[in-house]
Amino acid sequence: MSDNLNILVVDDEPVVLRSCERILRDEGYKVESAPGGREAIIKMEQRAFDLVITDLKMPEVDGITLIRWIRKARPDTGIVVITGYPSQETVRDAIELGIIDYVPKPFTPSVLTDVIKRAEDWLGSRIPAKEKLEEEFPPSMLAELDRVINKYKNKPGSTIPVLQRAQEIVGYLPPMIQKRIARGLNIPSAEIHSIVSFYSLFTMKPRGDHTVRVCLGTACYVKGVETVLNKIKELLKIDVGGITENGKFSLETVRCLGTCGLAPVMVIDNETHGALNQKKAVDIINRYTSADIKEKTSENHEGEE
Repeated sequence: MSDNLNILVVDDEPVVLRSCERILRDEGYKVESAPGGREAIIKMEQRAFDLVITDLKMPEVDGITLIRWIRKARPDTGIVVITGYPSQETVRDAIELGIIDYVPKPFTPSVLTDVIKRAEDWLGSRIPAKEKLEEEFPPSMLAELDRVINKYKNKPGSTIPVLQRAQEIVGYLPPMIQKRIARGLNIPSAEIHSIVSFYSLFTMKPRGDHTVRVCLGTACYVKGVETVLNKIKELLKIDVGGITENGKFSLETVRCLGTCGLAPVMVIDNETHGALNQKKAVDIINRYTSADIKEKTSENHEGEE
């Protein structure tokens, strides 16, 4: 879809506009920019964009005002927020208006492209030809999911608990499951997606036996985490968001793990590994592979006895 995806980047900082344009064009997206909300509205009155990436804090027409205008004038347009230190109220307003995701400032190329690819997946799945939940998921699984939704649907602040239970039941939160939850809780699908994509504990794709999460925060990026990530992708033969053919590992990136003093950092399942380089990362992952083989061998011997 990237060959046809038209993106408008809106920010009053020229360096942000240039960075987004360079990164996204290198990925094959069609990108235009606007230095503020007013200029963005003028552009969008003339033509439609598939996705708008907008700052929240801008003079004259701020990001929230722009998002409200988009929701009325161009409701099919996807929205991603790019911002530094927004208030909780501003973030809440943006989520309530149905943003897909957000990019923190400062950002790395990997963080930006990761968010845009998730937004692209969301845009491509908004109008499926036919929902086939019953074909993809067992009826008993959907019945348990509906039971959880009905239990929580009239309780304030129930969205995250429902999503947690849904992920335990299904294993992940694909768009069709998100829509079922949104309908059951009577809230917009975009709000559900915003929560799922914001919190790293949720995933929209199946996970392997071991989940490798690589931090792409500023401290890790400065200390060379991209070279480590590339080595992990080469070792596992998957890209970010993928699962190895044997189902043993899934690979994800996160914006910050809160352990900047250990940078570069990755977490495998619940175990943190810091001060990484390419060799150390490979050795750590290989240890998990060896441990799985030993455990399986031990189980086989016990079965023989």
